[in-house]
Amino acid sequence: MSCTIRAALPSDEATWRQLWRGYCDFYGTQLPEEVTNRTWKRILDPDSQVMCVVAEVDGQVYGFAHCVVHENTWETQAVCYLEDLYVTPAARGHGVGTALLEWLRNAMRAEGWARLYWMTKADNAEARRLYDRFTQADDFVRYVVRLK
Repeated sequence: MSCTIRAALPSDEATWRQLWRGYCDFYGTQLPEEVTNRTWKRILDPDSQVMCVVAEVDGQVYGFAHCVVHENTWETQAVCYLEDLYVTPAARGHGVGTALLEWLRNAMRAEGWARLYWMTKADNAEARRLYDRFTQADDFVRYVVRLK
């Protein structure tokens, strides 16, 4: 598949919502509609740190990457956190995920981000096969404290 990677557009909303549901289903989570609505608004807001790029093949969107570019205390440049990456099951193994990660790696170089980083579940073997082609997992363990 020859992918075009581009910023999400307002006209992508219905497709994005369908992909977003697939992503949430994969992780076994149900988010309140207000969270999904707020996420979409932030994606379209040029002043938001949340960005979304989509992978398009022949006019059809098959995947997305949500990222947050932010300052940090370990480098002088900003870093990019790849928060979510999703490709429709039918398009997996055809280079869509690779194209999204390559685009982000190129954006890292062009924008001068110190690093691009992400995480996935330890048992997500399909994603880890893709990610291992870009870099090896480090030895950090994630802790989460929730407000509720």
